[in-house]
Amino acid sequence: MNVRAVLAIAGIAVLFIASCKNSPEPQHSQQKVAQAVPRKDYLELILSLDTLPFDGYRKAVYREDSLLSGTVDSANVPFHHFFRGKKYLQAKQRDSAVAEFRQMKGLKTNDDIELLKTYSLLTQAIPTGAIVEAELMNQILAAMQVAEKQNSRITHWFYDLMAKAYYQNQNANESLDYAERYYNKHPYKRHPVIMQRHYDISFLLASRMNDYDKMMFYNVQARNLALRINDSLAIARTYDNEAQVFSRRGENDKALASSKKYFDFLKRTNNLNAIAYNNLATSYVRNNQPDSAIYYYQAAIRFVQNDPTGKQSPIYYKGLINAYKIKGDYKAALQIADSAYAIEVNNIKEVEAVKFAEIHEKYETEKKDKNISILQGQNVFNEKIIRQQKWMLILAILVFLGILLFFYFMHRQYRLQEKNKLLESENQRLNMEQKLLQVQLNPHFIFNAIANLQSLVASGDTSKSVRYLSAFSGLLRNVLEHSRRDLIGLNEEITYLENYLQLNQMRFAGLFDYEINVDDNIYPADYLVPPMLIQPFVENAIEHGFRNINYKGNLSISFNIKNQQMFITVEDNGVGLISKEPGEQKKQSLAGIILKERLEVLFKTKGQDAKYEIEDKKRRGGQGVLVNIVIPEIKD
Repeated sequence: MNVRAVLAIAGIAVLFIASCKNSPEPQHSQQKVAQAVPRKDYLELILSLDTLPFDGYRKAVYREDSLLSGTVDSANVPFHHFFRGKKYLQAKQRDSAVAEFRQMKGLKTNDDIELLKTYSLLTQAIPTGAIVEAELMNQILAAMQVAEKQNSRITHWFYDLMAKAYYQNQNANESLDYAERYYNKHPYKRHPVIMQRHYDISFLLASRMNDYDKMMFYNVQARNLALRINDSLAIARTYDNEAQVFSRRGENDKALASSKKYFDFLKRTNNLNAIAYNNLATSYVRNNQPDSAIYYYQAAIRFVQNDPTGKQSPIYYKGLINAYKIKGDYKAALQIADSAYAIEVNNIKEVEAVKFAEIHEKYETEKKDKNISILQGQNVFNEKIIRQQKWMLILAILVFLGILLFFYFMHRQYRLQEKNKLLESENQRLNMEQKLLQVQLNPHFIFNAIANLQSLVASGDTSKSVRYLSAFSGLLRNVLEHSRRDLIGLNEEITYLENYLQLNQMRFAGLFDYEINVDDNIYPADYLVPPMLIQPFVENAIEHGFRNINYKGNLSISFNIKNQQMFITVEDNGVGLISKEPGEQKKQSLAGIILKERLEVLFKTKGQDAKYEIEDKKRRGGQGVLVNIVIPEIKD
């Protein structure tokens, strides 16, 4: 990358930074502070800072910070935090600056102070030279739209932020558009400093777009302004810009002519510098005139060597190497390359030395700050000791009262612990009772299942018996696992029922069909039920309801949730209760007794409502039995 390109990139960064040195506030702060703060339009003052050179801007910030720091209740004055934040930025203390900006408060939402705060924070949020992420772009855009809606006097600053963001995102077209908006909205757009800055920025953006017509247009505008205000350096800079345009077009002879005008102008005004020599030498290289290029590259090197404030840079040597290559003098090019390498090594050492000095200085400063902080802490501690001695008697009384309260609470805590032990013992008794009730149920089920298996074996169907035995062993394993748990998922209960029903369908082929319906509002995995809650009634329906019928049995099981209760129904179309034999009724009543005891232990001892009802449908002209079970809704 040549020197002009380097200067162009550096120039656009400096100009954008310079254009971001702003922030406003309304003409009045809080009522309490208004009498103490000097009566001035701080927003107008901040807007006018754009017209100052960097040194003047820095002095203005320090002056206003000093004035506002001496006002009454300065912590509540938003402009005090603004200028203090700007002061921290000039000292390269970004975190402290952001903390100051955050303390700014306006009188109402989206007034000029709040917009000034938002602008200042967004300015610091934009990364230096890196891509601006979409989220930050949206924040800048939203703030800009608020400023436009409020017709704020600082709207142009948000245009400038958008221009900077688009520039860093490699979108020169949008950046140029917002740069135009910034200039047109600026209250001091007729000031020469603002106008010259606008033309320079626009020229560099057009350069990035490779739009030579726009580059020439903005350069002509900059030259006319420089001639009107008689700014010789600005006039000379327009010739350098013109040389860039011609060089990029490939018109090297015109580029060289413009570079000579720029160089001669600086020479006449005694403003020559090493960059001017270098740029002219580069133009000679591009025009294939290596001897002249070598002369001016060497002149640039001598200029830096004779300047006590100057610093050797390898960039001039690299241009000189290229000129010798064009001339075919590779020996001289190699010698110059050695010199360039030595300069680069020396510069790296100097940078490292400066960094070491900065680190050492920072360490010493932090060490002093820490000592000051320790001394201040010791003073505060001594003051606390003095205050504590004055209240020693009161503290002694409070300690005595505290001891009495401590023993009282300890005694009360002991009584509560004893009560908790009794409650835990009662709870363990109830849990054991519940487990015993479940154990009552499991042998009853196993007995019936083994009887079913014996019937299949007796029938002589070996294949079906093996399938039944395999399914039964899996079902038995589930029963044993469920017996250890108070509650299981509804999905587990449904899976268990389906396995049980399928086993019975294997035994009684074609005897009955079944269906299990779950309400659409129920997600089975989220609800809990006691294990084997429904199985006894399903077993009674198959064993006693469908055994002696001359039609196909139908068994329906449904689950519904209403008013924080689960309603479970088991319905069959069998022979019903009335037609059963006395021995069979005992088996049916056993299932009911066990269920009643389980509901008592699980729910009613906790004050929850749980019940069940068995109805013979013959009483209302139907067939079979209807069992209604109601338990509390329990979610996992």
